[in-house]
Amino acid sequence: RTLPRSMYEPEQFPGLIHRMLDPKTVILLFSSGKLVCTGAKKEPDVYRSVNNLHALLEEKDLMIYD
Repeated sequence: RTLPRSMYEPEQFPGLIHRMLDPKTVILLFSSGKLVCTGAKKEPDVYRSVNNLHALLEEKDLMIYD
């Protein structure tokens, strides 16, 4: 299972790096469930980015709910 525009190499960096095109942001997603969104110009872009990634993870059946 792969995500487009994503990179995960735990030997180099402990988080998944996901690059979004619209809005143009980068999300760092960690195994703890925490994330960092960078590159957003406005606060609504952060919410859009996180919601888009959530939808993509749901679509690919990669969400884990405990």
